[in-house]
Amino acid sequence: MKRFSAAERIQNIKRMQNEAFDLCIIGGGINGAGVARDAASRGMKVALIEARDFASGTSSKSSKLIHGGIRYLENLEFHLVFEALSERTRLFEMVPHLVHPLRFMIPLYENSRVGMFKMGLGMWLYDLLALFQAPEMHERLNSEESIARMPMLDATHLKGSYVYSDAYMDDDRLVIETLRSAHELGAVCTNYVKATGATFDRNGKVEAVECQDQLSYQKFQIRAKHVVSCVGPWTDELGPKLLKEWTSILRPTKGIHLTFQKSRLPLESAVVMAAEKSDRIVFGIPRHEMVVIGTTDTDFRQSPDSVVATEEDVKYLLDVVRTYFPGAKITQEDIVASYAGVRPLVKDASSNEGKTSREHTIIDDDCGVTLVAGGKYTTYRLIAEQVVAHCLRFFTLEEKSHFSRSDTARPLNPFTDQEFFRRALVESKVWARHSGLTHEETLRLAQRYGMEGAAILQNAPEGYSYWQIEAVQAIDRTLCLNLKDFYARRVPLFLADPKHGLPYLESICTVFASRFSWSEAEIQRQKSDLLEYIEKELAWRKAFTPGLI
Repeated sequence: MKRFSAAERIQNIKRMQNEAFDLCIIGGGINGAGVARDAASRGMKVALIEARDFASGTSSKSSKLIHGGIRYLENLEFHLVFEALSERTRLFEMVPHLVHPLRFMIPLYENSRVGMFKMGLGMWLYDLLALFQAPEMHERLNSEESIARMPMLDATHLKGSYVYSDAYMDDDRLVIETLRSAHELGAVCTNYVKATGATFDRNGKVEAVECQDQLSYQKFQIRAKHVVSCVGPWTDELGPKLLKEWTSILRPTKGIHLTFQKSRLPLESAVVMAAEKSDRIVFGIPRHEMVVIGTTDTDFRQSPDSVVATEEDVKYLLDVVRTYFPGAKITQEDIVASYAGVRPLVKDASSNEGKTSREHTIIDDDCGVTLVAGGKYTTYRLIAEQVVAHCLRFFTLEEKSHFSRSDTARPLNPFTDQEFFRRALVESKVWARHSGLTHEETLRLAQRYGMEGAAILQNAPEGYSYWQIEAVQAIDRTLCLNLKDFYARRVPLFLADPKHGLPYLESICTVFASRFSWSEAEIQRQKSDLLEYIEKELAWRKAFTPGLI
């Protein structure tokens, strides 16, 4: 695949200054990436800018699930569940290295809000809406069978459980892979460029997006026929800069997650918790490198830039874990990391944030701006297709005649279709013999990149360690510009490693310093930025009061 590095960023900014585009997309999260890929697949000329790093907002702060949304059945959002389950099937084909089938258990107790009979009906409906194409059909277990399947589970007053299929994913990497695919199709994408406003012609039609490079502070304009806002929780901040009349549309909610080592919380499958107490659901999700617990769901009225986990958030999730797995004796000391994000839910009549719909909203303005907000991660490809369809209404028949149909159901990466993915897992043993890495390391590379792993090893300098090789890939192929972004989104070091990958910092830093010709002062600044990021994300550790946990 094409290089997608700092050199391409410089070239792309020059192109943005000198060329005219069909679409200018603001926002490099999952929706923006999806729109860029969809539009580019039709032959449209696309520019995409992101004010921070790609996926640095909500798109890397999810529960990391690809699912239909079992709880949305209670809200009677059958259409949303059907769409999501259909897209889940597509994603299994499109990105087998990023979306993995997983079994989920819902334990039901005597005080559970939903009983065994009603949950059973929901399970049949869930399988029906999936057109019975789930990796496995649901199962009904009695209390003894449930404990046999999940020995850590609290058996007190347990009536039984249901087990069903969904999937987990790598959310940040799904954004990056979607952007790389858009880049291959000709989209001009860059991070660290902020939209500050727009210019309009005498008829009030948008002419250009005003921008500022957040690294050089250079200001410039991107000329485009149409502008698309995909900034998620920042929609109400950007809206007034694009439109003369703007009424806030969001009901943002905060969600936090905790991560644990598998050795401390060895879940046999994912677990759906807390359903008996409220409308909220907390998942326990075993992944290849960690266990994720989350999420909270509370209204959030501050800037999305300020969101972090608090001691109250952490206490809530720990209490849930202790209730379901008392024998594990989990404490705050067992928490590896936490992360927090803001969901850009669209306002509706719900008084309870847990009942607010996850449906997306697309808003068009005659000035030539389309905004999208809300929606589920699982349906991002479908949302993108709908957004581009909205944008095309603003183009003439002659202009539209040059565009083809959307083509986004094919694999994101030609090296990672299902055949190549299976081949990579087998060949990882051969890679180990020729690379100097352990088989565990080459297998991890195969799981993360499919057959692209062979090219990554071939291009890696001799003698590089596993994490140094990952750094080369991040810099050359994912437009990673600094240490913080590498640790936070390109690899799971911050979230999954008990020491947050800091023992590897010196060796990783040598790769970045060499590639970017950093001075000693810049090296120290980069390290300081990374440590400040970790300290900010885990500030709740210092805030814990004696006796609270």
